[in-house]
Amino acid sequence: MQEPQSEVSPAPPATDRPQPLHELMGMALTDDVRRRLGIYALPSDFRLSVIIPVFNEVSTVVRVIERVRRTQLPLEIILVDDGSRDGTREKLESLPRADDLHVIYHEQNRGKGAALRTGFAHASGTAVVVQDADLEYDPDDFRFLIQPIVEGHADVVYGTRYGHHDRPVPPLWHVLVNRWITRLANLRTGLYLSDVETCYKVMRRELIQRIAPTLRENRFGIEIELTIKLARCGARFYERPIRYDRRGFDEGKKIGWRDGVRAMYCLLRY
Repeated sequence: MQEPQSEVSPAPPATDRPQPLHELMGMALTDDVRRRLGIYALPSDFRLSVIIPVFNEVSTVVRVIERVRRTQLPLEIILVDDGSRDGTREKLESLPRADDLHVIYHEQNRGKGAALRTGFAHASGTAVVVQDADLEYDPDDFRFLIQPIVEGHADVVYGTRYGHHDRPVPPLWHVLVNRWITRLANLRTGLYLSDVETCYKVMRRELIQRIAPTLRENRFGIEIELTIKLARCGARFYERPIRYDRRGFDEGKKIGWRDGVRAMYCLLRY
């Protein structure tokens, strides 16, 4: 007696490579939804240069390198030790050699601005982003921040700490001072930024390397000087919300009221 034929469809042929997430999601979501979720394909030749200025961060410097690598983006990590004296330098010297990590040492502490200028000069990626070494900022935001540059909508992307409400609540004085400086910077540049003092500034590499030789600020005044000079050269700005876990001065935070005064000076000078 003949066996009845099965109605089960044959299994699809096996593939050696699983489909990338952006391809799978693209089948179910519209282009606009995918863009809002940060789901997109990186160009094959894209590389992100991550500039990490470091001064006396012995307890966090290795962890920040690990967190940057966990993004699984094509990376070039340029870490500039700005004259650390707490064991940070020795810890960096003990790290195994790696193709994605380049460590540069300043013999004397010169400030964040000086460390960034050194890092910018050595960058070779498609885009450049600044990453502090104190773990206040989350590198998982990188993919979301570089998207407007990859898609051709921006030359500069600032990560704003005030673009959403899913965050620890900061002290009122911190918010008021930041907003005051940001509004003055907006009047000076003609932009409408919400967080000019943010660490997360992503820039096309050729743009920042054109401006870098003109930068003069050695400390946190670099945030104002850089913004003014980027605006002056006609760069297209974009903002996206980021996560921020603020640390206190007892945990090693270095920016203080003198840097706020310097920011005012920079607004006038540049």
